This record gives sequence, structure tokens and C-alpha cells, in this order.
Amino acid sequence: MKITVLMGGTSSERNVSLASGIRIVQALRGRGHQVTALDPARGVISATEERELSTGKVGTEPPSLETLSKFAEGAFLPNLTSMKEVKDADVAFLALHGGQGEDGTIQALLDMANVKYTGSGHLSSALAMDKDLSKKLFRSEDVKTADWLMAPVTTEQVEGMLGLPVVVKPSKQGSTVGLSLVKKREGLAKAIEEASKYDDEVMVESFVPGRELTVGILGDIALPVGEILPKHEIYDYECKYTAGMATEEFPAKLSPEATEKVQQQALAAFRALKLRGYARIDFRLTSEGEFYCLEANTLPGMTELSLIPQGAAAMGISFPELCERIVRLALG
Repeated sequence: MKITVLMGGTSSERNVSLASGIRIVQALRGRGHQVTALDPARGVISATEERELSTGKVGTEPPSLETLSKFAEGAFLPNLTSMKEVKDADVAFLALHGGQGEDGTIQALLDMANVKYTGSGHLSSALAMDKDLSKKLFRSEDVKTADWLMAPVTTEQVEGMLGLPVVVKPSKQGSTVGLSLVKKREGLAKAIEEASKYDDEVMVESFVPGRELTVGILGDIALPVGEILPKHEIYDYECKYTAGMATEEFPAKLSPEATEKVQQQALAAFRALKLRGYARIDFRLTSEGEFYCLEANTLPGMTELSLIPQGAAAMGISFPELCERIVRLALG
């Protein structure tokens, strides 16, 4: 098959995307496919650049906003869908994370160009990226999620309606970029200001203490539940992409009943957003045994430290096989 892997892009998750993408490229080539690596912000990635990226290093912090501006932030190549690497491909494998790569923009472009692609469609991608809308849809399907407010909000409103601590984050962002855990009222304004650098909408959400769990969805199957044990208080960017900063357990140490419950909640969240192909649904498990859905990731990370490949491996699915299954789901 002719497969073009779209990776890089212009979002703050660019480095994660490059690390995911190069791994996918190598895995699919190993399965005998003709694979091209393409950065929508710059063009075809050369063999030399591929070798440089093959280290898979992401870094402990996202690229600065100034760095991202070098990659024509906010715009894809004007002729992207007319490039032979895209229009002649049997399928485009989307290894983009965040921004216009995950919010439905590139999905809509590919739809209009009649190019098949991996993951969810443009509407469901947009819904999942917007945390405010996705939480409303979760609740419509009886999937528990923490209470929240959307900025602008006063300190009095937050304390009265949510209490402290709270999590402040961009409403349409991933990889905990721009996220802060606020324990004291004095830190709220600064946290909202920080989140506002990455999005025009900011969410203030009740912090749910408990165990960090994740469930990958592949087609209509829930993968083994994973538990994340980060070195920091929250599973932040450094913990996600730095070796040794978090421990992941697949399968998580849960009772069969709890495992079944959270997998069903993950499938319900997947259906609520009309997702397709694959996704990763994240949860918190409280000491009272209640699961709270944090968010759905429509293009989850595929780096060496990422979670959905670990969930697949716990089910006996190798990384190359996982990538090929994702491609075949895109082809129906």
C-alpha cells in the first residue's frame, strides 16, 4: 500500500507528533508498505531528516511559541491536498497532534479531496478537541466527568462552585500544554493567563484526586486498562515524554468488575463523540471507586513511551501490527 504519514505540523505538540510519526513510518515500512513522511508545515521529510528524528526524543517541554512561529503557525501548505504524496496515497496516516492537525481542519481538507485517512472524521475530531463540548456529550451518555467552568470567571465563582484545587487548561489543547494545578486562590489569574497563550478558551475544572487510568479503543474493542504512576503530582508533559518520569502498568491492578466498568465507560465516551478508528480515553478513579472521564484523544501519541501502543501490546498486538490495523480501519 502507498501510505503517507502526516507528522509535525504547527501546534505546540509538534515535537510529539514528529516522534510519533517517525515510529509509524518505520513500522509500516517494516510491514512492506511504501511510506512517505510529510510535514504539512514544510513538505516531504528527507531521508537525512528521518535519520535525525529516529532518536524519538521529544524533550521535557513543548516548543516555545516563538519557535512554532517559524513553522508558519496556523497554516498548512496551500497545495497540501494536491500534492502527489497525498492525493495518490491509498491512505493518509495522521500522526499530527493538537491544533489544526487534530481539531477537524485537516480532516475536512482530506474529506474534500476524497483522501482516506486514519482516525475520526472532521466533526467528531472538533468535538473531542473542544473539552467543554465533549464533557457535555459525555454527560448525555451517563459518563461521569468533573464539574467545570469556562473563563472568564472570578475567584469567588470558582471557590463557590468548584472549590480548590482546580485544574486550569486550554479548552482545545493536548499533552497538558498550558495546564496548571491551582491550589491557592492567588494562583488562579496567573494560571488562566498561561492557558490563554495556547487557546482562546480556558477551562477551570474541579481537580479529581485518585488513580490515573487510560483505555485505548481500537475499532469497537476496548484495549486493556492502563494505570499511570507519574513522578509529578499530575501526568504532565515531562512525565509523558521523558523516560523514567512515569511508570505505566498494563493491565492496571483492578478487579474484573472495575475493569469492565471503565472499559464500558470508555466505549460510551467514544460513541458519544461519534469517534471512529481508534482513540484513547483518560480517567481518574477516586478512592470511593468512581470513574471520572478526563478527555478523549482522537490522535493519541504513538511514541515509545505512549499509552495506546502499551495497551495494544498488553493484548498481544505489536506496534507494527497496531499501525497496520489502524490503516485497515481507515480503509473500512
